[in-house]
Amino acid sequence: MKKRIQNISADIPASIVVLLVALPLCLGVALASGAPLFSGIIAGVVGGIVVGLLSKSALSVSGPAAGLTVIVASSIIKLQHYEAFLLAVVIAGMLQIGLGILKAGLIGDYIPNSVIKAMLAAIGLILILKQIPHFVGYDKNFEGDESFKQLDSSNTFTEIINSISFITPAALLIGVVCLFILIFWENKKIKSNQFLQLIPGPLVAVVVGVLISNYFSTQYSQQALSAKQLVSLPIAPDFKSFFSFFTFPDIVFLKNPDVWITAVTLAIVASLETLLSVEAIDKLDTLKRVTPTNRELIAQGVGNMASGLIGGIPITAVIVRGSANVGAGAKTKLSTILHGMLLLISVVLIPNILNQIPLSALAAILIFTGYKLAKVQLFKMFYKKGWDQFIPFIVTILVILLTDLLIGIVIGIIVGLFFMIRSNFKSAVLVVNDQNRYLVRLRKDVSFLNKPIIKKKLEEIPKDSFLLLDATRADFIDKDIIEEVNNFLCHAHLKNIKVEIKKSNHKEMHQLFHHPKNSI
Repeated sequence: MKKRIQNISADIPASIVVLLVALPLCLGVALASGAPLFSGIIAGVVGGIVVGLLSKSALSVSGPAAGLTVIVASSIIKLQHYEAFLLAVVIAGMLQIGLGILKAGLIGDYIPNSVIKAMLAAIGLILILKQIPHFVGYDKNFEGDESFKQLDSSNTFTEIINSISFITPAALLIGVVCLFILIFWENKKIKSNQFLQLIPGPLVAVVVGVLISNYFSTQYSQQALSAKQLVSLPIAPDFKSFFSFFTFPDIVFLKNPDVWITAVTLAIVASLETLLSVEAIDKLDTLKRVTPTNRELIAQGVGNMASGLIGGIPITAVIVRGSANVGAGAKTKLSTILHGMLLLISVVLIPNILNQIPLSALAAILIFTGYKLAKVQLFKMFYKKGWDQFIPFIVTILVILLTDLLIGIVIGIIVGLFFMIRSNFKSAVLVVNDQNRYLVRLRKDVSFLNKPIIKKKLEEIPKDSFLLLDATRADFIDKDIIEEVNNFLCHAHLKNIKVEIKKSNHKEMHQLFHHPKNSI
């Protein structure tokens, strides 16, 4: 019981932090996708409550993802009817359930640790870079944008440069004050205080941000924040109008092949982003709990079906929300579920209050979250691990920063495979010599990639030498290697090279090498 109470006392404040992070992202992703603003809120609520209840992930949080904005935006334009797009979202959810049943979740297990850590660091840097314009009051691009090339033809760096010419003093002041509050709230004295540790630092920052904003609007109206620099939730005057925000799919569009193409695309991309996200959040979990990935795909599938059925855009597990959840000290998935409930209650009961929140205050929260993900210590740690870990780590970060998440992960995996092959290439063949006596030892898996080095080393053995070829430690020897060694054996006697071969006891390897006259 005591443990449950401790978990609740940690999960409730964490859910409030996730709510503050998720709110602008839900609206921003919907806006960028060309979907109704409220569709992002629906997706956030479903991601929190429905996926939270079904998922076995302790700390990941689901909702509308920036990585899907281009697909969603182009699909809505292509299908022309939002009801047709919602039908595609429902079908995509069904396909994800199928992927979970077929155990496709194991894909996430094949991603190198260096790439996962790089993904977290890259997301952290993206949060910092992308939120700088919002931090100073320049809100031209949408909240939650993660792509290097933006919809307004700018990119991450030009957007920062452009924002310098459009600094709003009130927004900058709010951002700086909120950031200092967040840093101060990490103080040991605050964390050791039983009462204060129940109050989330981001909530304090947002409340102070709202107070400063209201002060400017009443005392210095010319310096006050504009409506575009505040949260902009759609407001319904009554419950009847509120229900008009919901849209439903139309099965009439089932015959449209583009609906099915969109569904397959959404299912694949959303599943990949989810698997990457839960793998990354598991790495942040101090208790090192492991998410059952197949169950996660099924949960996401049900979530997308639910979201599509009531007018929401597609959802995935999202690293930004999940990392904010971890950073806020969440212990169980109760935090995820509560954040979804709070989001629903907030948009129904207090949208006017939420619309007073400055975007610069929320930018400060996201910048602080980004800093926690991309700490200098992480870069130092991978540098100490060696180049085979550091280079894939850095390359993955750079590619994600300059392209997008999925491309960066693919490039990171390729670079990681290169170093793995390179390591195996070097360690598979050991050559030692003492005067005219040579040892060539084959170890582990000797593939055709090792052929050049074996050929070179064998040909370098001088006349009147002795060679011991040891294959007892090899688990696998490619037939190209066998042929190359046999070719050497055929003419070794011409150089008066005596050869002794130690073979493995495995039957399939017992007759690998043959002397032209006798087996050696």
